[in-house]
Amino acid sequence: MNILFFLTPKSEVDYVYDDDTLWQTLEKMEYNKYTAIPIISHVDGTYVGTITEGDLLWDIKERCDLNFRDVADVPILNIRRKKDNEPVEADADVEDIINKVMNQNFVPVIDDSDCFIGIITRKDVMLYLTRKCAVQEAVFA
Repeated sequence: MNILFFLTPKSEVDYVYDDDTLWQTLEKMEYNKYTAIPIISHVDGTYVGTITEGDLLWDIKERCDLNFRDVADVPILNIRRKKDNEPVEADADVEDIINKVMNQNFVPVIDDSDCFIGIITRKDVMLYLTRKCAVQEAVFA
């Protein structure tokens, strides 16, 4: 099966650009109630990484002198990220996706130029697997 079946396209995904600030990222994550969000290059659309609530909180904690105005000036790429969500290419196998969603909420999907084209969510993969199991149970019942 083609993994693009699971794809939520870039046009329907919220993300931040690599030149956004801590404040812009916090605002977008709060508004959408996200715990993690992809970072993409504003110049060429390539996938840069993933920023999480934890990354933001640890950075804010380390910046004890940070005040409300300063948050708008901190570039998002200055935030140390613990771990980026590993992307897959559009021609990856479903098994690659399943292995990745066990450890990350979403899997970024890139094309052969490393351009971000969307995400595959853990929820979508779980729904697919649940339906597949239900069909098999019906066949063997």
